Amino acid sequence: MLFTGARPFRPLGSLLPRIVGLGPPPSLPHLPALTALLPLPALPSKMAGLSVALLKATALEVAILAGHLLLYPSGIAQERRVTPVLPPPGAPRLPSDDRPPVLLLHGFIDNRSVFVLLRRALSQQGGRRVESLNYSPLTCDVRGAAELLGRHIEELCERTGHARVDVVGHSLGGLIARYYAQRQGGDARIRTLVTLGTPHAGTRVVPLANAHPIVRQMRPGSDVIEELKEPAPDCRTQFVSFWSDLDQIMDPLETACVDHPDLTAQNVRVTGIGHLALPVHPAVANGIRQALDLANPGADAQSAPGGLTVA
Repeated sequence: MLFTGARPFRPLGSLLPRIVGLGPPPSLPHLPALTALLPLPALPSKMAGLSVALLKATALEVAILAGHLLLYPSGIAQERRVTPVLPPPGAPRLPSDDRPPVLLLHGFIDNRSVFVLLRRALSQQGGRRVESLNYSPLTCDVRGAAELLGRHIEELCERTGHARVDVVGHSLGGLIARYYAQRQGGDARIRTLVTLGTPHAGTRVVPLANAHPIVRQMRPGSDVIEELKEPAPDCRTQFVSFWSDLDQIMDPLETACVDHPDLTAQNVRVTGIGHLALPVHPAVANGIRQALDLANPGADAQSAPGGLTVA
């Protein structure tokens, strides 16, 4: 089951209910024998449900990882770009589709193969143009990766005749795209940025991974994270962040939400799936389509009675 959470963001409460302790045993004077045993309190249903959901989510993560390892070699090479036939000089260059093209940006030590299912889901909706970009697994700096993204977006706009694009970023890919939009003037090009399990406030998971420079930039308090906290009153990009309550990579969980007073953002809570399932799950793909179909996703979703609907 999936549901949404609308901005402004509020910190999560505890996921586990408090187990009420037993009081002192009742006094049983002058009873020769007990006729019945006092029943022990049952394990709260929410806790049991959480355990089952966690097991199911973990099993799904393992299955997705196995499938992704098989597909990984197919996404190592950069995508082939199809250059459209240019009109004669002086002729108007009208886009074939009024909707902006969509650019998919993968996460840490990954490639475009992670978006096989999502790309298909987006492309089947009325012929929307969808492309993907690989950045090197040896990338050591979010800022440098954001500059690469900016150059590619400029080239994409030139090829398609569109002034702006939509971007979907998984994990680190969302952080790179946000840095470009918020810190490098990319809001002039990115209309909507959808992030999937992105550590917007930094994540503390796997401390041993700090040996990699870009992992250190994803930690709370890093220079990159602190820069993203700075004022951005003129940022025109609309943000939609999908975060999962069972994302094992986000520590704490709410770090995957966009929480900035100057940004128009909608945070969408996804229940029952983990980090790797976010770019694969069909319900998330449906939510992404809804977000990209809105002219102003953050503002429009907040004005809607139920927020951004994901089902």
